[in-house]
Amino acid sequence: MKRYIDINEVSDGRFYGLRDMVKAGCDDCQGCHDCCQGMGSSILLDPYDLFRLTTGLHRSFDQLLEDKIELNIADGLILPNLKMNSETDCCGFLNEEGRCSIHPLRPGICRIFPLGRFYEDGSFRYFLQVHECKKEPKTKVKVLKWIDTPNPGRNEQFIIDWHYFIKDMSERLESAEESYRKTVCLYLLKNFYQNPYDGNQDFYSQFYERFQEAKKIFQI
Repeated sequence: MKRYIDINEVSDGRFYGLRDMVKAGCDDCQGCHDCCQGMGSSILLDPYDLFRLTTGLHRSFDQLLEDKIELNIADGLILPNLKMNSETDCCGFLNEEGRCSIHPLRPGICRIFPLGRFYEDGSFRYFLQVHECKKEPKTKVKVLKWIDTPNPGRNEQFIIDWHYFIKDMSERLESAEESYRKTVCLYLLKNFYQNPYDGNQDFYSQFYERFQEAKKIFQI
């Protein structure tokens, strides 16, 4: 999702890499779940997020659509996001104790919070969103440890490829006819999300097979 912000107003003025230390530690969020409520449709899910959820919970994409995720328009594309509970306005995965019930499987946006990603020149860097997390005091932690994602280098390359692919597709569809936009959106949704991934095989190999097919179709 595109955000038009002044990076100097929302950050501490620094960019971070995986090996850097950042003041983001918050004592395991004890007694706090502010970042898990009132988020609307902003917690977009990428294909790796859905791979973790479907294989980890043994629920299909369509089954998750019943109560845990939903589809919305983001930058002109139909993309899935975490669904907020209609009564509590909290994430559907938040348990009665106010804790994340899928913490090992949590999406990438949740993993990096309160960090954000600043995309530039075909890559991205992390920045600290200084106004987003109210939990204090914060301690320094290595970005790599904070994100807690296997194969971090490969994951970052996937994030870059996916971000710029979605950005390109969004820009291409801006002036397209409605029928074509719908066809493309449904293809992307089915190809990258709805068609199941094999939990016994490497995600990235499966994703890049689909990715290369899509790039060939759309001549990217």
